[in-house]
Amino acid sequence: MPTSFSDAKNLLSDLMARYSRQVDYLAIRLEEAEGTDILLRGDKIETLSEGISIGGQVRACHKGGWGFASFNQLSGLAARIEEAIAAALLIGSEETTLAPVAAVQDTCILPLTGTDPRHVPLTQKKGLCDRYGEILRSVDPHIATISVRYSDSTQRIIIATSEGTLLEQAWADMEMRFAATARNGETVQTGRETTGSRKAYEDLTNLDDQVRSAAQRAVDSLALPPVTGNTYTVVIDPILSGLFVHEAFGHLSEADMAYENPDILEVMTLGRKFGPDELQIFDGAAPPGHRGSYFYDDEGTPATTTQLIKDGVLVGRLHSRETAGKLGEAVTGNARCLNYHFPPIVRMTNTWIESGKTPVPELFTDIKEGVYARNWLGGMTNGEMFTFSAGEAWMIRNGELAEPVRDVTLSGNVFTTLADIEAIGDDFYWDESGGCGKGGQGGLPVGCGGPSLRIRHVVVGGESAEM
Repeated sequence: MPTSFSDAKNLLSDLMARYSRQVDYLAIRLEEAEGTDILLRGDKIETLSEGISIGGQVRACHKGGWGFASFNQLSGLAARIEEAIAAALLIGSEETTLAPVAAVQDTCILPLTGTDPRHVPLTQKKGLCDRYGEILRSVDPHIATISVRYSDSTQRIIIATSEGTLLEQAWADMEMRFAATARNGETVQTGRETTGSRKAYEDLTNLDDQVRSAAQRAVDSLALPPVTGNTYTVVIDPILSGLFVHEAFGHLSEADMAYENPDILEVMTLGRKFGPDELQIFDGAAPPGHRGSYFYDDEGTPATTTQLIKDGVLVGRLHSRETAGKLGEAVTGNARCLNYHFPPIVRMTNTWIESGKTPVPELFTDIKEGVYARNWLGGMTNGEMFTFSAGEAWMIRNGELAEPVRDVTLSGNVFTTLADIEAIGDDFYWDESGGCGKGGQGGLPVGCGGPSLRIRHVVVGGESAEM
């Protein structure tokens, strides 16, 4: 890469002047990234690495056909531009439809509130992982295996387009993941915690209580009875609400899913009623301070806040410029790529359910027999169907918390579940632990949040006893 980003900007401007008239749209992204990855499993370090990567990508569009090329040597940039243009010219046969955005010339550096992870020695980061690993192991003799993962990435990018955008952005992202598995005979239970930050390395250094809690939950669960599978009224905490809105609903709101699948587009019809009047769902990178926040997306579209559900009605979806253009809707600034190896696609940023008005204790009122679920262990979605595993759970009996239970999974159809929301709590929590995957681009930082929810007719622990 040139000796400074100023040199790179001059180079990109020259290349744009040379090539931009050959296609309908041309975009070049340069990227410089520094990162650390540490994985402690058991008592052994399996991964310990630091690295710097420099590279970029070229996207060309002509008559609706896209050409893409990535590179890690700036000396070959002109050839990569020509490759992307040739591919676009070869396959383009319709019309290029990109929703309009104003050209941007800007520099946006996301400030840190504390220590830059690049200024922390690798030995210190390893020591942090060792400390947390020792905490996990020391909780109880029944802890059989543990894992600690640390990662950080600092990225600087330049985006130049044939429409006149010349944009520089930079940020740092940090994440830690902890897991402890406890065993007693054939009974095995796992506790997990994940946290992330775009603010300061210090956000990862005072997590002893959180780490210890993950291991203690695994140990405590060994002695708990498994939940009896049935259909229950369920109260979920804000962390599970955030996971639900991201995984089960958020992906269906990404417009490329709808545009490429007529069945989803039919189901996700704007104006359709999905939930109670109190239900409000948003996504947006504009709210500052979260892991999914930024100033501009990877097409140079300004960050926004998009309301997806208003008063229970679907009113919006998430867009790239292409999906917005093809569906005749406004851009939302949701085109993102993990790094220069991948083209931008429609991705969530920070996704949340707005707080309601019901005091949390009242969510349990009049539940004769139900389940209260907190935190998460894992989950999966398949279209509109979802299954999530709770990190902790208790039975609810006659409106009160009763005995704790284990092996609690929550399953259902997202649209039915939204309609079955009975009450929305007045609490709220932002979960910054998210790393979202889509289209082979795993680990993209996101935020999610929400209040506690009361939902009827949730299948818990597998198949409903009535089925």
